[in-house]
Amino acid sequence: MQAPDEMINGRLASEILEALPARISHRPLQWAEETPDAEAIVDSEARWSYAELAQAIASTRQLLLDYGVRPGDRIMVVNENCRALVALIFAASELDVWCAVVSSRLSDNEIDAIAASCDPRRLIYTTATSPDARHHANRHGASYLKREDIGEIALGPLNEDAEPKPVVADPAAQVATMIFTSGTTGTPKGVMLTHRNMLSIASVASGLRGFSPADRVYAVLPISHVFGLNSVFLGSLYAGATLYLTERFDPSRLRQVLARENISVLQGVPAMFQRFLEHLNANQLELMAPNLRYISVGGAPLDPGVKHRIEAAFGLPLHNGYGLTEASPTISQTRMGEPLADTSCGRLLPLLEYRLQGDDGAEIPAGEVGELWIRGPNVMKGYYRRPKETAEVLLPDGWLNTGDLARVDGNDHLHIVGRTKELIIRSGFNVYPPDVEAVLTQHPDVTLSAVVGRAVPGNEEVIAYVQLVPGSTTSEDQIKAFAAERLAPYKRPARIIIMDDLPATPSGKILKGRLRQRIESE
Repeated sequence: MQAPDEMINGRLASEILEALPARISHRPLQWAEETPDAEAIVDSEARWSYAELAQAIASTRQLLLDYGVRPGDRIMVVNENCRALVALIFAASELDVWCAVVSSRLSDNEIDAIAASCDPRRLIYTTATSPDARHHANRHGASYLKREDIGEIALGPLNEDAEPKPVVADPAAQVATMIFTSGTTGTPKGVMLTHRNMLSIASVASGLRGFSPADRVYAVLPISHVFGLNSVFLGSLYAGATLYLTERFDPSRLRQVLARENISVLQGVPAMFQRFLEHLNANQLELMAPNLRYISVGGAPLDPGVKHRIEAAFGLPLHNGYGLTEASPTISQTRMGEPLADTSCGRLLPLLEYRLQGDDGAEIPAGEVGELWIRGPNVMKGYYRRPKETAEVLLPDGWLNTGDLARVDGNDHLHIVGRTKELIIRSGFNVYPPDVEAVLTQHPDVTLSAVVGRAVPGNEEVIAYVQLVPGSTTSEDQIKAFAAERLAPYKRPARIIIMDDLPATPSGKILKGRLRQRIESE
C-alpha cells in the first residue's frame, strides 16, 4: 500500500520532494541570501544570523581542506550539541565528505569501536561545550584550535590509511551523514544516510509540523541521534527557523529558556517531559512558555498516562511519531489540527509505501498485527561495511524491514505494538512489552518502565524494571497488585525490579539489552 499525497503549506508533498535541493547545506545557504539577518543558531557561547552561519560553513569547509580532508573521506565528530557541530556537518556536505556524528557521552570502548568501524580521515572533537569530548580528544592526542566563529575544537591525527569513497555524480545520492545505532539490541552499526534521505524528512516532516521562519526550536535532543539530526536540527534550518542548541537536558534551564527565548517548538522523548514535570512539581514552579505552540515526542513508546500528564501541564496536544535510524527517521507522525486521544503514531508520511507481513511473509489484513516494511526516499543506503547485515533488512528493490510489529487502524493511524525480537511468548500467548509498560506507568509512583522476557524451562516469563518518583516508598508487591487488576494473567510480570535509574542512551532510549543481561546473569 502507499500513503496518499498530501498538501503541505499549499504544496503537494510530491512537488516538495521533486524540488528538493541537492545537498543538506543548500537550504540554510538559501536562507542566508533571502533573510541574512534572521537568527539561525543560538548556543551557550554565541548567536549566529543566517549570514553568519553561511560564513561559518565556508570557513569550516576551508579548514577541513587545509587539514587534509578530501571528497569521499569520512570525518567523525565526537560531540554534544553546539554551533561548531552545525558548521562541520554542513561544511562536510559541501565537500562530499561523509560526517559521522557520535555522542561524546559514549564510553572509551564505544568511541574506539565506532572509530575503527568508520575509519575516518580525522576525528574532530567539539571541546568548547563538552568536557567528555575534551576527554576523548586528550586520550587520542588531538590538537586544539580556537576559532573566532565556531569556538574551540580539537583535531585528531591525520589517518593516512583512510581510503576515500568514490564521489557519485548526483550529490543527492552521496552519503551525507552516518549515524551509529544506539546498540540497545546489539553492536552499533553505521547507518549511511544520503542527502536525499535527510532532505526528504527535513522538508516533509517539518512541513507537516508547520515549521516556519517565525519558529524558535529548542534543540535538546542530541544531533548525534537521528531524531535530533533530521527532525529537529535539519528540519528547523530547512524552514528558516531559529535553532536553540543545548548540550544536555537540564529541567531548570529548560524552564528558563522557554520563557526567556520565546521557544515555540519543543520536541523530545517521553522521559524528558517526565523529568521536566517532576522538576516543576518537586519545586512548586509554574510553567511559563508564552510562545509555545507545538510539543511532540518520539524515540520511545508513549503510554496514555504520560500523554495525559504532559498535555495537562502544557495545555497543548502532545504529538507523537514513529521512526527509526534506518528511515532517517520518520515513518509516521500525527498531523496538525488532528490531536489524538490515543497514543498511536499518527498517519504514515505522504507517498510512503508500506506493508504488514506475517511470519510466512504473507501480507496481513488491515487492522491485524504484522511486521512493518516500508519503502520510500527516506530509506537508508545501508550499513557501512556491513553487507550481510544490510541484506538482512534491506531488499534490493528498496523495501526495509523495520523489525517492529504494528497495525494500521480504520483511520489509517499506525500503532506500534513492539519489536519483533522483543516479543515474549508466555504459555503460548503473545505478550507485547509496550502493553505491560503502559499499565505500569499508569501507577502514580512509576515514572519509567521497561519490560523484557527471560527464558525459563519450557516457557518465557515477563520481567519488569521500573523507576519511581523521587522519595517513593512503593514496593514491588504494591506495583504487582496494581498490575494484576489491569493485566491478563499471562501478561503479569513474574518480577518487578525497582531501580534508581533505568539505563538509557543520551537520547533517552532505554537500553533493554543491558536489562536482559542483568536478569540473565542472576
